[in-house]
Amino acid sequence: MTHTRADLHELLEAHGLHPSRALGQNFVGDANTVRRIVRLAGVGPSSRVVEIGAGLGSLTLALAEAGAEVTAVEIDRHVVPVLRSQVEPVGVRVVEADALTVDWEELLGRPGGSTAGEALAGADPPERTGADRWTLVANLPYNVAVPLVIRVLEEAPGIGSALVMVQREVGERLAAGAGDEAYGAVSVKVAYWARASVVGRVPASVFVPRPKVESVLVRLDRHPTRGAGTSAADIPYDRLFAVVRAGFAHRRKMLRRSLDGLVPAGAFEVAGIEPTARPEELGLGQWGDLVAAAFPVR
Repeated sequence: MTHTRADLHELLEAHGLHPSRALGQNFVGDANTVRRIVRLAGVGPSSRVVEIGAGLGSLTLALAEAGAEVTAVEIDRHVVPVLRSQVEPVGVRVVEADALTVDWEELLGRPGGSTAGEALAGADPPERTGADRWTLVANLPYNVAVPLVIRVLEEAPGIGSALVMVQREVGERLAAGAGDEAYGAVSVKVAYWARASVVGRVPASVFVPRPKVESVLVRLDRHPTRGAGTSAADIPYDRLFAVVRAGFAHRRKMLRRSLDGLVPAGAFEVAGIEPTARPEELGLGQWGDLVAAAFPVR
C-alpha cells in the first residue's frame, strides 16, 4: 500500500519535517500516479530498479509492490530515517547519497554481480545483458534534472532505461527533436545516448506541497551503442559536443557565424549542410556529419 496525501501529512507532522525548498521536495501522494509510473517504466517482478530522490517512499512502495528489486537513493539525512521505516520492511535497500556525486559502479555493482572492489584486479567488465541492466525511476526537482539525467547517460551504462518525472519545460527539452521549439544542446546530447519521449503529464494536485509548475513523465531508452545509427558514433564525444554547444550558444545566428573559427567554411558543403542553417534545424546525424567534415580522420 502506497501513501496518500493524508499519509504524507501525517508522516511529516509526526517526525517534525517540512519539505525542503532548497532540495525541491514535492512528495507524491496518489496511488494511481505512482502505479502509472511503475507501469510506464516497464517495472515488474524481474526488474532491478534504482530510485533517485525516494523521499517518504510513495513511489518506492509501488515499485516494491510490483515485485521489483529496489535500491532507493535519498540525499536528505532528515528524511532518510523515515524512508527506512517505511520501505525496508518490504525489502527495499536505502542508500543515503547525492545522485550527482554517487559512484554508480559502487551503487549498482558490476555486470554479473561483481562489486567495484572485486573489479580492481580484473579486466574490463563484460557488457551488461538485458537481464543485468537496471531501470531508473525518479521524481526530479527542476534544478538537478538535466545534469542528473546527463550524468546517468554518461556514467551509468548499467542503467538501460529511465522514467523521470520533471518540470514540463525540462521534459520537453530532454525529449525534443530537431525543429521543436524546446530543442537545444541538451536534446542533442540525450539523443546521442538514448531515445526519449514524453509519455504523460502529472497534475500538481498529487504533490505535497503542491508545486506551481506542471510536471511530465519522460521515458528514456538507452541505445545499444552511443550515437547509434549516425556518423556521430565515430566522433570523439568531447569534440562533437564542443561544436554543438558553440552552435547553440548563439541559436539566433546562422551556423557559419556561430561556428566561425571552429568549423572551416568548406565543411558545410562536404557535410551537405547549408551554412545559413540555424542550430535547431540539425539533428544528431547532421551534427555528426558536420563535425566529421570539419575534423576528418587522417
